[in-house]
Amino acid sequence: MSENEALRASEYESLIAAAKSARENAHAAYSNFRVGAGLRATSGRIFGGCNVENATYGLTICAERVAIVKAISEGERGFDAIAVVADTDFLRI
Repeated sequence: MSENEALRASEYESLIAAAKSARENAHAAYSNFRVGAGLRATSGRIFGGCNVENATYGLTICAERVAIVKAISEGERGFDAIAVVADTDFLRI
């Protein structure tokens, strides 16, 4: 693995760690499907987001959207990577 590949792997691990940490704050009282996202702005800052459910699923907010809204509310406008994690062992379709 080259130095650049190792750096990229390390950056992705940071995003995944942020996503896992954010997932702990998920409000998934209805589906019990906890999701977290780690979003990297082009500035290098990382923002976490979690899903927030509502009894009417139409008002539920996904983790990715929460992370984007947090970043934009703090002045970020460009993004170059995102990691999304759930608390399952496999992808549910």
